[in-house]
Amino acid sequence: MPSELTPMMKQYYKMKQLHPDCILFFRLGDFYEMFQEDAKLASKELDLTLTTRDRGKPEDQRTPMCGVPYHSADSYIARLISKGYKVAICEQMEDPAAAKGLVERDIIRIVTPGTVIASSMLEEGRNNFICAIYQDAAGVGLCFCDISTGELSVTSFSGPDAYEHLCNELGRFSPREAMLSDGAYRDGALLDFLTNRLDCRCEKGGEDRFELSAAQALVEQQFTSGLDQLPQEDSHALQAAGGLLSYLYETQKTDLSHITALTWFSSGQFMELDLTARRNLELTETLRSKEKKGSLLWVLDKTRTAMGRRLIRAWMERPLLSPAAIRRRLGAVEELVADPIGREELTATLREITDLERLIGRIVYGTAGGRDLAALAAGLGRLPQLRELLIPHTGALLTSLADALDDLPDLRKLIGAAIVDDPPFSVREGGFIRAGYDAEVDRLRDILTNGKDLVAAVEAREKEKTGIKSLKVGFNKVFGYYIEVSKSYYDQVPQDYIRKQTLTNCERFITQELKDLEHEILSAQDRVTALEYQLFCELRRKAAARVGEIQRSAAAVAQVDVLCSFAAVAAEQGYCKPEVDLSDAIEISEGRHPVVEKMLKNALFVPNDTRMDGHDNTVAIITGPNMAGKSTYMRQVALIVLMAQMGSFVPARSARIGIVDRVFTRIGASDDLAAGQSTFMVEMTEVAELLKNATSKSLLILDEIGRGTSTYDGMSIARSVLEYCADKKRLGAKTLFATHYHEITALEGVIPGVKNYSIAAKKKGDDILFLRKIVRGGADQSYGIEVAKLAGVPDKVISRARQILKELEAGGVQTPQTPAAPPSEQVSLLDMGGNEVVRRLQEADLNTLTPIEAMNLLFQLKQMV
Repeated sequence: MPSELTPMMKQYYKMKQLHPDCILFFRLGDFYEMFQEDAKLASKELDLTLTTRDRGKPEDQRTPMCGVPYHSADSYIARLISKGYKVAICEQMEDPAAAKGLVERDIIRIVTPGTVIASSMLEEGRNNFICAIYQDAAGVGLCFCDISTGELSVTSFSGPDAYEHLCNELGRFSPREAMLSDGAYRDGALLDFLTNRLDCRCEKGGEDRFELSAAQALVEQQFTSGLDQLPQEDSHALQAAGGLLSYLYETQKTDLSHITALTWFSSGQFMELDLTARRNLELTETLRSKEKKGSLLWVLDKTRTAMGRRLIRAWMERPLLSPAAIRRRLGAVEELVADPIGREELTATLREITDLERLIGRIVYGTAGGRDLAALAAGLGRLPQLRELLIPHTGALLTSLADALDDLPDLRKLIGAAIVDDPPFSVREGGFIRAGYDAEVDRLRDILTNGKDLVAAVEAREKEKTGIKSLKVGFNKVFGYYIEVSKSYYDQVPQDYIRKQTLTNCERFITQELKDLEHEILSAQDRVTALEYQLFCELRRKAAARVGEIQRSAAAVAQVDVLCSFAAVAAEQGYCKPEVDLSDAIEISEGRHPVVEKMLKNALFVPNDTRMDGHDNTVAIITGPNMAGKSTYMRQVALIVLMAQMGSFVPARSARIGIVDRVFTRIGASDDLAAGQSTFMVEMTEVAELLKNATSKSLLILDEIGRGTSTYDGMSIARSVLEYCADKKRLGAKTLFATHYHEITALEGVIPGVKNYSIAAKKKGDDILFLRKIVRGGADQSYGIEVAKLAGVPDKVISRARQILKELEAGGVQTPQTPAAPPSEQVSLLDMGGNEVVRRLQEADLNTLTPIEAMNLLFQLKQMV
């Protein structure tokens, strides 16, 4: 800090010392300024020009600075937040024009990735969560909050699998920011998961804010409902919630009165999905491009409101485990599917409903403008029509949602009377209060509009009163308004005129009435602007007081929107209503992959049946060549189960789904190769986690277990894993097991519950046609060479592979009897001098070679040549 500082810079450094980890936006007039290291950082990140306040000093003593206009600061803050920075906003707390000496300033808010509320910084269709994690030797507590909507949830875990449950919930909510206790911050694996897997900003919260009695006091002070859900013995969840509230109070400088309800959830309420399963099943984004298009969300999301877009994502991340709750949703979807005209009317109405959740959030925060209040009233104004459209539906869920829609007619009427139809962006400059709402505003506007007329009226009155025909009222910046009288009429000037200026041919006077009028006219603009803002703040407080009712209506709108979306997709795509129960059965007739089906442009999707249970059909071994559709089929089964437990219709002729508690996938290893682990190590790590955490109610999708090691090792591991999955005393989970190890198909009839299936294929000469149909029985051959041909491997390599295959199938390697050819094109095994080559070919088992292994073998033989 420089030794000689101005009072303003002393004030700046005082604020900066309070928040050294933030970029400080320091309000100076119409700009937010940054100084020193903050200025250097901001100029680099925001492409701003770096300047200085003291050009007269030597360069090494100058203070670097840069700034952004206050009215467009949100976009600059958003860019800093997106890069993981925190921004402290230091605002002027008094009018600079009225301040005596230095303007008082204070930090009004700290903006972090998890606490943004400005619409420009938020993605409309997804929640923006911040979380708190409290961890000690006894367990872990977890609290999530989206402060833009007021949603807050808590849970806790203990025991040996607490860390795994914690990571699954973090993957489900995908927070932008995590505030951790000391115990959690010391957990290197947790920090790595948050930072590298979830791209989440981590904040060390210390232990004091998580102290149990302080946390309990904060929680009881904050919430009006939901505390009865929280088990008394669940101190970890309570500490996480209290710790998060402490951090939010500290950074947001407000009472957060829109966060009114605490929701406690346990691991038995929702299907649990780990991050690997979410990504492999491509629920909300594709594995390769990270885009929504090509994901399950892309297929199912036809929502029309921002609230619905967030809720459908939440339902997808949290499929239900209660058949009764699932049937309520399915019943509502069934009603809407059966009423296409009513559904279209609902959709049209939903399209006009504004984002009530985030609007009331900004209103409670005190950051809402006139446009936000107008948008709130407009959104509420569509609710009566939505309620009317729901009344004909008699199902329990749609009836309860109709009852929950409260359009608050008194508040709508008040906002409509107060705010003009198209209010300006800023509420600090007036012009948004409707005429007729407030008499004083109307009077001041009349003065502004008709000031000249008022002056003219004074002039006419004074002429008549004095009889001075040449009298006139004028104005200049030095004296303000004045009455000018020529010298020939001096003797007629009234006693109450006060002489102000003498000129050559005239005298200028003022009167008390004229001074009062001058004050009225000249101060009218400032007074009407201040009065309008005062009236607006009062209106905003009245709207904020209705936060609970508005949030309940918003939640009902979101549910109606998602149910309409499910119904629209079901009707358009020909989905069926699944039967959901507590059985072990997964019975799907003519099931289809929802995403692949929609992506196919010029072909029909080939449907397939699925029959699984916990008895005779526990494990399905699926064999067949790559590219034939094994992975698509297995993912299809998982997605149909997931959709059914969301409450959606499913792509099938009919379906019966016994509740699945978890879905595990073991497909590919691309995610972790960058971390330096081998494909096989990643695969085995995932298999270990899967077998440790699965239950008999789980669904396992296993694709080519053991392929990353030698043939015999891989086959041994694959068989051992399959036996474990099928054994009811050890696991007994429903398992779809794709493999290229054809020997494993011998387990049908040996291990109870194991059945063989394969992808039907049809050979035509040297070509192959995959029929995409799952049939009983193992594959008769692997079609590796045909797949290599389809993949574009050169014809010379393909023809040579066929020749080698024939020789191997004949029981030995023979000298090829083919016409002579140039040495560069013809390979004779004997020409290699080839005992080594012969040995390699004799050792190769073509029945178990995958296409890639066959290609590797050919490549090695070619190298030997």
